[in-house]
Amino acid sequence: MSDETRKRKRQQRLFSLRRYIIFFFLMAGVITCCMTLFLNMMSRSTGLVLSKAYLEQAAKVTFLNVMLLSLLCTMIDGIRRKIMVERPVRQITDAAEQIMQGDFSVRIPSVSGLDPADGFGVIAEYFNQMARELAGTETLRTDFIANVSHELKTPLAVIQNYGTMLGQPGLPEDKRIEYARAVTDTSRRLASLITNILKLNKLENQQIYPTVQTYDLGEQLCECLLSFENAWEKKELEIDTDVEENVMVDADAELLSLVWNNLFSNAVKFTEPHGRISLSLCSEGGDAVVQVSDTGCGIPPEVGAHIFEKFYQGDTSHATQGNGLGLALVKRVMDIIQGDISVSSEAGKGSTFTVRLRRKNDEKSEKNHA
Repeated sequence: MSDETRKRKRQQRLFSLRRYIIFFFLMAGVITCCMTLFLNMMSRSTGLVLSKAYLEQAAKVTFLNVMLLSLLCTMIDGIRRKIMVERPVRQITDAAEQIMQGDFSVRIPSVSGLDPADGFGVIAEYFNQMARELAGTETLRTDFIANVSHELKTPLAVIQNYGTMLGQPGLPEDKRIEYARAVTDTSRRLASLITNILKLNKLENQQIYPTVQTYDLGEQLCECLLSFENAWEKKELEIDTDVEENVMVDADAELLSLVWNNLFSNAVKFTEPHGRISLSLCSEGGDAVVQVSDTGCGIPPEVGAHIFEKFYQGDTSHATQGNGLGLALVKRVMDIIQGDISVSSEAGKGSTFTVRLRRKNDEKSEKNHA
């Protein structure tokens, strides 16, 4: 039994000497004052002079009454504390100990005392809410570790295998180049995974603070799209753009570039050769609306419901070399800058991601739209 537990047991005794002494002095003060006033009034009204023996006897009786009343009040207070204070406190502390030991399934039953306004019911409600939040966080943490372990294990195994084959004596030059390229590509994928994990961790722990500036959203979109020129030319994709000019936004350009780069990367990745990717930007009221569409494989409804979750991949074969973090980053960025992202898709026909941002309404932009 720990010292803290022993201390708590001593505090939970029905009879407490400290409380008895408090009640004793309280009763002694009250009764002494009352008796003094009573005897004084009686002697004045009757004119009687009380004898010393009578006063001594009265003092003894008064002292005994003080002791008995103090004992009675102490016992009543102890019973009250047992029922109204110590029982709900014990339930809360026992549940807290289970939480500290890692059991997040514990819940405090409804705490109701003689006084509904004592606050213990509110404490229990908030405690249960905290336990539910911790349970959800623990589940996410466990899943995150499991997914990270899996995602790290796969490229490391590939690097290890190709590294072993590179060490074979008499390896032909073409095979050596092929294996070295495979190691380089896998290392690049592993570095991208670790970078995305670090970015997502900073975003979720609010270690990245948006640097707001006013800039032309259309220019940023075109610059990000052009950075994928080699990739779309290699697959001979058709690129359609309909970008409205002078759409200004107040946002963090670096954070938003993460959004566009991930959306364009996915569009190129999941679109078959000779397919089409479309980019549009327009103003709708006070919003800037960006749409990125492709004619790729599309997203089934059961996949679309989880597409913004960490490490979730519709392609379980990992054939597309993704790590399931890109859209989770996108969603977190949109939450931080108070934007909105949605997806509409049909399996086999492609997908359209729609991003809504508050645009900058100034006199210049109003004149241009007029």
